[in-house]
Amino acid sequence: MSTRCSRSLAPRTPATEPTRSDTRSHLMTSPHDLFIDGQWRPASDGRRFAVHDPADGSELAQFAAATEADCLAAVDAAADALAGWSATPPRQRSELLRATFEVLTEEREQLAALITAENGKAYADAIGEATYATEFFRWFAEEAVRIGGDFRLSPSGDKTIVVRRDPIGVSILVTPWNFPAAMATRKIAPALAAGCSVVLKPASQTPLTAAYVVDVLRRVGVPPGVVNLVTPVPAGPAVSAMLHHPAVRKLSFTGSTEVGRVLLHEAADQVVSSSMELGGNAPFVVLPGADVDAAVEGAMVAKMRNGGSACTAANRFYVHDSLLDEFSTRMTAAMKAITMGPGADHANELGALVSPEERDKVAGLVDRAVAEGANLTLGGDAAQGGAFYPPTVLTDVKHGSEINQTEIFGPVTAIVGFSDVDEAVEMANDTIYGLISYVYGDPAQALAVAQRIDSGMVAVNRGVLSDPAAPFGGTKQSGLGREGSSEGILEFLEEKYIGIEV
Repeated sequence: MSTRCSRSLAPRTPATEPTRSDTRSHLMTSPHDLFIDGQWRPASDGRRFAVHDPADGSELAQFAAATEADCLAAVDAAADALAGWSATPPRQRSELLRATFEVLTEEREQLAALITAENGKAYADAIGEATYATEFFRWFAEEAVRIGGDFRLSPSGDKTIVVRRDPIGVSILVTPWNFPAAMATRKIAPALAAGCSVVLKPASQTPLTAAYVVDVLRRVGVPPGVVNLVTPVPAGPAVSAMLHHPAVRKLSFTGSTEVGRVLLHEAADQVVSSSMELGGNAPFVVLPGADVDAAVEGAMVAKMRNGGSACTAANRFYVHDSLLDEFSTRMTAAMKAITMGPGADHANELGALVSPEERDKVAGLVDRAVAEGANLTLGGDAAQGGAFYPPTVLTDVKHGSEINQTEIFGPVTAIVGFSDVDEAVEMANDTIYGLISYVYGDPAQALAVAQRIDSGMVAVNRGVLSDPAAPFGGTKQSGLGREGSSEGILEFLEEKYIGIEV
């Protein structure tokens, strides 16, 4: 990777790098239980499940497996805490969020070590995630004191119109394994800033990171019941039970479109307000006349951030025929230069996927693409002894093939050529997804193409776009609502109109 690309991902060498023994020490002190009504406690039936290091398959911890009764107890605790937290002055809520930001900033290395251990990602990616995750507490600490409203005379002059924005209520937050810290903080921070109480349900592959964040909230003094954490296994029945609890008013989910559809059906029974950040199938369009060096550098960030396990990862590379050979050659060389290995070794740029099942899913997509006629120019062989899959490049990929229609979630670059810009736009839009797109080329032409692409976010001559200050979200089946920015807190607020006689 180039120097600029590495900086985009994360600082290469932290001030103090934890060793593997440091990581194990953090695991011993990090909570392994449910957090309900301000207390860490085991599951009511005593069951636990194993959390593994995907780099070597070793067991990291035995985490409490919440029962349905535990999950409903967490909802009850959140409901009991709601009135008091909603009535807490915004400045006090803000200061608790700011304190959480400061503690997590001081403990960034510990958080990154946990992320690497249970998720498998490279340490540089873990540091990048820890920094990004922490920023949501700073951003929404500032937004907590800026919740607006409206005050105006009605057009008829018969009343004064007052519009308040009040906390929506008890919120269920369901987060995935690929960004176990950032996806939790991106939901917890705006919910708490708005005055809502929450129940967090993290992925069972990565509960330790979520528990660490929740414990920091406890340590800074967030009141009991305001934040709760449950880890049911299996998750479906327990999440359904929570969504049917009469106190629940909000669901915020990040995960696959398939699971999102199921949860929307579940939420419909009680008409629970739902925010959905779902799957993506991001096109990366290289227009004629584009700077190939810049495009490859941006492509490396867009593809390889988080090892490709990101809903924002570039999935389909559409390259103009005039640049196709040069781009493919340089992209293959850049991917070949990546070092792969356990994240505990900070020199490695690509870690393991989260599980052997994920590795096998990626391998299957590549194998079937080759069978369909794609040319394998790099990689393609799953490593032994861990959930590793090497940097892989496919050329001559057919638009509309399985790998072109599927969210890969791994370090695989699939390249398709095009001869006409209109064709590129049509192919980019030929998907049920619309989360993010990337366009490289002359700024004026690239901006014109960006405006024609149907996605919630478009990066023009950039390989990364996520920012706590920007609205994150998609169109079509990539989701509902927005996270981050000033829009993010609105997902946890409801407008109330009060008419006052003049």
